[in-house]
Amino acid sequence: MYHVTVAFRADREYEFHVHADDIAGLTKDAAREWLQEEFDELECTPSNPVGKVLVLDVILNVAKYGGEQRFAQGGEWARRFVACVGVALDRPAVRIDVPGFVVG
Repeated sequence: MYHVTVAFRADREYEFHVHADDIAGLTKDAAREWLQEEFDELECTPSNPVGKVLVLDVILNVAKYGGEQRFAQGGEWARRFVACVGVALDRPAVRIDVPGFVVG
């Protein structure tokens, strides 16, 4: 359903496939809420200190501050993150370039 890649370097990319079972009952609002809670919990610094923090900034910062190790392990947190990203953005493929600070 969704294919999410989180890249920390060209040779360190983590690919996740999000299936219908992974997102059953997960609404767009709930996905964004989880991402925002993680943003706050990880004490992320907004890239734009003035004004509204956009969902792409939240996603990039949560990936960055969450750390590569969580994606390398592929555990519950990483699976929840990619499920929420998939639902929040509703794109079949998402690439999160952490060092480049770009979601494509």
